[in-house]
Amino acid sequence: MAEHLVPTKGYTPYLQRWFDWMDGDHSAAGLSGQLAEHVVFRSPVVHTPQEGKAITMSYLLAAGETLGGDTFRYTRVFDCNDKAVLEFECVMDGINVNGVDMIEWDDQGKITDFKVMVRPLKAIQTVHAAMGAMLAKMKAGA
Repeated sequence: MAEHLVPTKGYTPYLQRWFDWMDGDHSAAGLSGQLAEHVVFRSPVVHTPQEGKAITMSYLLAAGETLGGDTFRYTRVFDCNDKAVLEFECVMDGINVNGVDMIEWDDQGKITDFKVMVRPLKAIQTVHAAMGAMLAKMKAGA
């Protein structure tokens, strides 16, 4: 992972836990502990919201394998207590990807809504292809 252009410490507790997971643990168990059972994941490449912890984990873990390479870094952070917007950038297959993670937490500190938005169009197409391949690989148990 590239060095973030923002600090990774000093945020409100819920967002700090996200940063600690992103930069440290990065395990499925660590992610599971952050997600509410009824969490909704909103993908930039899937038309309908994906509801539930299992499907959200699949998408976030696949994103970690595809977007989370050595060029991924957060560039801006808007920390609003129970909501946050984290702008990121990375390079995938030679394409510059720019996007945001929009995260909401409940009063127990569990993520209830996770939306990812990506630009430009070429980046969306690249992310779509990579995520589709990674999800298929994960489903096949590879």
